[in-house]
Amino acid sequence: MRLLCVADTTRSLAFSPNIKSIYGNTDIILSAGDMPLESFDYMATMLSRDVYYVYGNHNLKNFSRDMKKESFPHSPTGDMNSKFYGYLMDGKCIRLKDSGLIMVGLGGSMLYNGGDSQYSEREMEWRIRRLVPRLLYNKRRYGRYLDILVTHAPPYGMGDGEDLCHMGFKCFLSFMDRFQPRYLIHGHVHLDDYNAPRVTEYNKTKVVNVFGSYLIDDEMLGG
Repeated sequence: MRLLCVADTTRSLAFSPNIKSIYGNTDIILSAGDMPLESFDYMATMLSRDVYYVYGNHNLKNFSRDMKKESFPHSPTGDMNSKFYGYLMDGKCIRLKDSGLIMVGLGGSMLYNGGDSQYSEREMEWRIRRLVPRLLYNKRRYGRYLDILVTHAPPYGMGDGEDLCHMGFKCFLSFMDRFQPRYLIHGHVHLDDYNAPRVTEYNKTKVVNVFGSYLIDDEMLGG
């Protein structure tokens, strides 16, 4: 599968006039947060592909309205924001019927000023616990818990910042230890050099900072 991943900025190749020639064979589009929802329309239209997204800690105009749906954490297909061609997966576990790809979304940053889409370590742990029954079902039914964890903040100690806003979550490390996703993709940590290393190995998981835009091409995904 080919996954176009975006986060944090529209100043990337995913929003260039050449998007079709660069990313034309993309299967799905994933947003790891801090993207204006209106930007999804361009990518979805140009590539004729669906966008699945989580919220970051910015661009939160529709956050309160959309996150009311988080009370249904095991949506099989996601909830489509039809105006902007995006499926909100924040706080949900989703399995795509066509490809079999299993994804979990856990957006937001560390709690630093009491704003929307900010969570304490304990609050993020609670969000994870709500998903455990579905993950256990996936393991029994499909032989694995999930394929991709989409977050906004990074895991603690893995390319995160020293300030509270940009500090990563320790519970993401525990998540990877237990559920072993093939990928954890995140944004939030901006890269001055787009060619800087983006991928870190953690046990069986590749942790990828997808700031701007990044293409994952992995034929082993899904099934």
